[in-house]
Amino acid sequence: MVTIRAYQQSDADAVYQLFYDTVHTINCRDYSQAQLQAWAPEIADKRRWQQRLLCNQPLLAYANEQILGYADLQPDGLIDQFFCHHAHQQQGVGSALMQALLIKAQQLQLQRMYAHVSITAKPFFERWHFQTIRMQQVTIRDQQLTNYLMEKSLVYLY
Repeated sequence: MVTIRAYQQSDADAVYQLFYDTVHTINCRDYSQAQLQAWAPEIADKRRWQQRLLCNQPLLAYANEQILGYADLQPDGLIDQFFCHHAHQQQGVGSALMQALLIKAQQLQLQRMYAHVSITAKPFFERWHFQTIRMQQVTIRDQQLTNYLMEKSLVYLY
């Protein structure tokens, strides 16, 4: 059973390993090796990574003491990071995380959620009724990567 909990500083290394492994194992279907290396370098800047996680305060999906995924929702509705462990794809981890983000969005009374979504993750976000606003090219460490600005309108009946 997947449980959702808040990020703790002691999770930083495990979260980076999950991020790195997932990008290099799953996203390799849609991006070149050079793009993957730019996106998720083998050697992380640990200070920057820890600062990003502290700022973003992601939620973690875990089971049997293993982190299976993580995602965050910023106060303006941005999902900055959303990753599921490469060995636990299609097992409900992403759905558990998205459900937790939707609850958080409702608590924050957000009108929308949006994300810069990889080619690989686009079908998942579409299943959750995110609409593509535009395809875009982003530059990371001198590499051009295609992603999509996607948005989900949130309507609550109070």
